[in-house]
Amino acid sequence: MKISESFIGELQQEAASTRKLLERVPLDKPDWTPHEKSMKLGNLANHVAELPGWVSVSLDQDELDFATYEYKPQIPKSTEELLKKFDDSLAKAMNSLNNASNEKFGENWTMRNGEQVYFTLPKAAVVRSFSFNHMYHHRAQLGVYLRLLDIPLPGIYGPTADESNM
Repeated sequence: MKISESFIGELQQEAASTRKLLERVPLDKPDWTPHEKSMKLGNLANHVAELPGWVSVSLDQDELDFATYEYKPQIPKSTEELLKKFDDSLAKAMNSLNNASNEKFGENWTMRNGEQVYFTLPKAAVVRSFSFNHMYHHRAQLGVYLRLLDIPLPGIYGPTADESNM
């Protein structure tokens, strides 16, 4: 069995839950934040939508150097734009996973800022932590934002107080 098959199955299942949450983001409130130290709603939703694409960054590159990487988030203006960003990001991730050999997952990947190395790990660990777990973390954060905005939450791993039927 290819290592990528396990990642693909998980990403497909988690993407369906993530998409349900993104469908509910009120993009008419992109600057809303629950706390002055918290990310703005529009930025957080954008980040969740782009995170599947980080699988490709993890597999198709050998490092991410913040000293040379220019990140300019484009905050979607509509639900359709947000979902398109997510779907495109997911398609990119699936393509990279489908094309990755087992050997690719054993290669090292490094996150750095110039000479400062934050970590070097095998690409399988980077896909798991930097891409997948990172997405789950911010997806949960987005769920809290929606709850605070009194938006009904969809089930992720089972029913919610808003949707009790499975």
